[in-house]
Amino acid sequence: MENKLTSYFVNFLVRAVIGMAVIFFVNQYVIPGQAGWHVGFNLVSFLTSGGLGIPGVCLLYGILVFQSL
Repeated sequence: MENKLTSYFVNFLVRAVIGMAVIFFVNQYVIPGQAGWHVGFNLVSFLTSGGLGIPGVCLLYGILVFQSL
């Protein structure tokens, strides 16, 4: 039980850190001129990238694109 909980927590943290790194990379290097399409570094983006992984990061950018239409 304890080992499984630790495994889930470590998995969540790894996905969240990688997701925040992807957000940083995309904000800095992929879309530097589009200031309106930058995903912020906050608790919501951390939890979304930790819970869903890379698809969660894509979801955050998709929401921004949808809002800009």
